[in-house]
Amino acid sequence: MTTSATGRPLIPQPPATVAALRQAVAQIAPAALPAFTRELDQAADQARQGSDLAPLRRFVAQWAVQVHIQRHPHLAERLRQLEDLAATGDADQARKAASEIGRILDDAHAALATPPQR
Repeated sequence: MTTSATGRPLIPQPPATVAALRQAVAQIAPAALPAFTRELDQAADQARQGSDLAPLRRFVAQWAVQVHIQRHPHLAERLRQLEDLAATGDADQARKAASEIGRILDDAHAALATPPQR
């Protein structure tokens, strides 16, 4: 994954639909496709069981944020580093990493005008 010399995103942000997000994931983060499919299946099952579209809405919002981040390779790499640090660092490092992860996710939600999933 690389960006242009101007640092522009790899692809435009796709519409927040399952089909468009699946295509974007396939293009910029193909290793994440199995997780995308598994989580979509789970959300669809939950929606059917509860006769409620909320699980599917959460799925689409979550993956729109993931695509937003993955479109920017430097940001995606930083997020991976922070996740590793949160999992392997001491308590202070983990706390600082978690805080920065939260800021990255909040910024992505803000850019997409979606409420953060808490």
